[in-house]
Formats: sequence, structure tokens, C-alpha cells
Amino acid sequence: MASAKNSTDWMWLKLLCLTIIAALTFEHSQFDVRISELFYTNGHWLLEKDAQPYAFVFYDFPKLLLILFGVYLITVLIWRYWQSRHSNTVDAQAFFIRPIAALSSREIAYLLITIIIVPTVVATLKSFTYVSCPNTLSLFNGHLPYLNLWQDMIAMTPGKCFPAAHASAGFSLYGLAFLPTLQKHRYKIFVVVTVLGWTMGLYKMSFGDHFFSHTLVSMLLAWTIACGLAMFFFGRTNMNKE
Repeated sequence: MASAKNSTDWMWLKLLCLTIIAALTFEHSQFDVRISELFYTNGHWLLEKDAQPYAFVFYDFPKLLLILFGVYLITVLIWRYWQSRHSNTVDAQAFFIRPIAALSSREIAYLLITIIIVPTVVATLKSFTYVSCPNTLSLFNGHLPYLNLWQDMIAMTPGKCFPAAHASAGFSLYGLAFLPTLQKHRYKIFVVVTVLGWTMGLYKMSFGDHFFSHTLVSMLLAWTIACGLAMFFFGRTNMNKE
């Protein structure tokens, strides 16, 4: 039992190590190049950037939904706080909070912080890695050389494509899988969020904005952050409930 608890306590660190290994293994690899070649034929990418309706369906709409979801969570927390201060007010839970009525305020706060921190961390990393997008590389008729992560950082190339920020917004919903109240649905949530994140990531890969490794590292990093924050918010007791 103690061994299992210790294993769970350090799960976030194991995920972080896996993220670093994935970054060092797949970033700047022939595997990355071969996958991108599937989206690039006869000098053209599978999709044109900003082409409609794809941009709306796979970029604008998911991004808008995630922003609205964050606003919704903030509103719920404010409403609950207001209700606690005014106990005689009309209970609007049936109308306003029903979708997440079973979640505690702590769980809602955790979820809100997770969907904010994950994209923020990824966006911050992008500004320090200087990794170029595939569509700017000479490999794909661009003007920049294909350098590894360290070389890009030393050269400070004009690229901000690693990890994948758009997909990270979808992967940030891994926070749902760590909510104690939804624990029995953890694996279903994980599958759905993984499909969502990779759909958003593949869209960006289809016109050369990212390599496979960019999305993979975003996924693992989002998982790591969600797990680490869950340990902070809920502790090992709730994390070990089955």
C-alpha cells in the first residue's frame, strides 16, 4: 500500500521525465520528417493555412469553446461565493450550475487553473526554444535549415513552434481526468481529451505548422502539469481512490 502511494506521489515526476525523453528522442528526428512528408506532396501541404471551413472547425471553434469554458468556471466560482455570502438568495443551480453541480469549488478551481497554466507554460516554452515550423524549413521548400533543439536555441532562429500551443489547449482538459468526483470516468475522459488534442494538433501539422514531436511533447507536458496540480490540490488520498 505504501509503495503504491509513493508511486502515485511521484507520478508527475515520471511524466516529466517521459516528456523530456520524448523531446530529446523525437524532436529533430527522421520520424518527425517522415510523418510531415505524409502531409506534404508535390510541393504543397495538405491544407492551406487559414483555409475555411477547416480553420473555423479545427482552430477558431475549439479555441472559443475552451475560452467560454474557462469563463463559465470563473462565473460558477463567483456565483458560489456570492451564494455563500447571501444564503437567502434564490438557488439557480438547476439553471446555471447543473453540468458541474457535483464538483466541489476546489475541483472547479483546480480545473480552471489547469486550463490556464498548461497553454501558458507551453506558450512560454515556445518563446525560448526557437524551433522552426516545418513549413519554414528548406526540407519543405522553406528558407531555414533543419536544426536540432540546442542548435535552434544557440542560433535563436526566428521560430516559435515547439511545443505545440494550439493542441495544448485541448490537452489541458486532462484536468478533468484527475477530478476525484469524476474518477470512475478517468479513462474515458483521457481517451476523449487525447482525441481532441491530437485532432487540433493534426490540423496544424496538415499545413506544416508543427512536427509530430511538437504535439507529442505538448500532450505529455499537459499530462504532467495536470497530474502535478492534482497532487497539490487533492493530495495522494484522493489520487489513490478507485
